[in-house]
Amino acid sequence: MTSLDDLFRMPAFSMKSSEKDKFLDYELMKLTRHHYYGCESYKRILNSIGFNPELALPSFELPFLPVRLFKDYDLYSTDKSNIVKTMTSSGTSGQAVSKIYLSKETSLNQSKALVNIVTEIIGSNRAPMIIIDSPSVLKNRNMFSARGAGILGFSLFGKKRIYALDDNMELDVEKVKEFIYDNKKSKIFLFGFTFMVFQHFIKKLKSLDVDIDLSNAVLIHGGGWKKLQNHAVSSLEFRKLLKKICGLEDVHDYYGMVEQTGSICIECEYGHLHTSNFSDVIIRNPSDFSVSSFGKKGIIQTLSVLPKSYPGHSLLTEDEGVLLGVDDCQCGRMGKYFKVFGRINNAEIRGCSDTYEP
Repeated sequence: MTSLDDLFRMPAFSMKSSEKDKFLDYELMKLTRHHYYGCESYKRILNSIGFNPELALPSFELPFLPVRLFKDYDLYSTDKSNIVKTMTSSGTSGQAVSKIYLSKETSLNQSKALVNIVTEIIGSNRAPMIIIDSPSVLKNRNMFSARGAGILGFSLFGKKRIYALDDNMELDVEKVKEFIYDNKKSKIFLFGFTFMVFQHFIKKLKSLDVDIDLSNAVLIHGGGWKKLQNHAVSSLEFRKLLKKICGLEDVHDYYGMVEQTGSICIECEYGHLHTSNFSDVIIRNPSDFSVSSFGKKGIIQTLSVLPKSYPGHSLLTEDEGVLLGVDDCQCGRMGKYFKVFGRINNAEIRGCSDTYEP
């Protein structure tokens, strides 16, 4: 049977559903037992619903935790001395934040999975990188948990990195133009959070009527769609604006959360979010949490084989989505692909760029 180590050597979206389902059933059941015996709070939760850890259940029948439990409880499945890093989620002022406890093994596996996934989009060689944010984000501890961690994670794929915004969140047009000129023979990698890209890059370039050519660039962006919805900007319009203003067509949104770092779902050229070999999604009916059928909206449950130091392998998010298909996207990637509509009603607003107020 395929092992986790095997996945790091395979293309990130190569497992057909028949093989992947068997792999996930085995690995996620193993992780559930590990967390049951390693985390007392998780054990009490599962005992309260009559869970038997000795049964062998398919992944869609495994218990899931509401993602906001990580805001209220310290959940870890290893000795505290093995924790090397504590990640915290984004949150607006006054909100509690999730606390995710990482061992060296879990942190390393999350990084290796991220590399495996992102290199399918931008290639294996590090590229000249434009970060559509301000360098001050790494100095502000209130922002570091969300935006800073994202920037540092994706910076692994860049070289000769520049920040497009100054400390006042103003676009440094001349610096960007000079960087593009100096690297005109290379494919440039841009990274930013969705609302930041729209507010401080797209809108600014449009207002200044600046002529820059990013037709040979790739953009990966994520988070903050709530703010764009408030501006009546859809994903399609976002893409159209980038193409019109600077010729940028190679654009990929991603769906991920600090509770399952590394196993992000990334958007293909047809606008579909894809689960990788490391993850899966299940859409659940909000009335009874049964599994929803293809094309039917529901609450997104996310599965990941990476979290070993904390019980974050099966989580019920606060997002609404729909499953579009499996193994048959036009892009050729295997696995499930889906669409996210946004937060369910009355859920807290959260998201990396939602923490920023212009």
